[in-house]
Amino acid sequence: MLTCTHCRADLKPPVLNADRLVPCPGCRGLLRIDVYPALYRALPPGHAGETLQAEKQASCFYHARKKAVRPCSACGRFLCALCDIELNGRHLCPACLETGRTKRKIQNLENHRVCYDQIALYVAVISLLAVWLSVITAPVVLFMTIRYWKAPASIVQRTKIRFVVASILATLQMIGWVFLFSNLVMH
Repeated sequence: MLTCTHCRADLKPPVLNADRLVPCPGCRGLLRIDVYPALYRALPPGHAGETLQAEKQASCFYHARKKAVRPCSACGRFLCALCDIELNGRHLCPACLETGRTKRKIQNLENHRVCYDQIALYVAVISLLAVWLSVITAPVVLFMTIRYWKAPASIVQRTKIRFVVASILATLQMIGWVFLFSNLVMH
């Protein structure tokens, strides 16, 4: 199915989606190939892009020569196995999935998140450059750290190190302000 761009040797799954450069089985040249999971999706026999056998069979809305396996749950268009996208028990066509994404009608489809850990770290570091801002930003950073500690950090799994560093910087800034104000009051 996939071939090396240099020697045209067939590439099998051990070479695909590796997290590093892998030698080609034919020419031994280093390559990295990332493919969509749909390449490995197991479909029922006879549904992998099956062509129409008779004119009376329903065809896919997007691929006129492919046999339809089910209708779209949203719009009712007939879909082949290639176009069928299963999401939360519903079967959607690519157009309905895109419409649901852009109009935010699909609740469980998430394509971005606010990274509060990154924001807290930026605010803490910026307040080091403009020290007078830290009177306001240090409590804000601590609030963000406490409030959003359990919030999902990103679509990609990340650690809490940004929150930890931001809260340490904010705590040090607050201690510095308390020390400064106490010295001013005492003298």
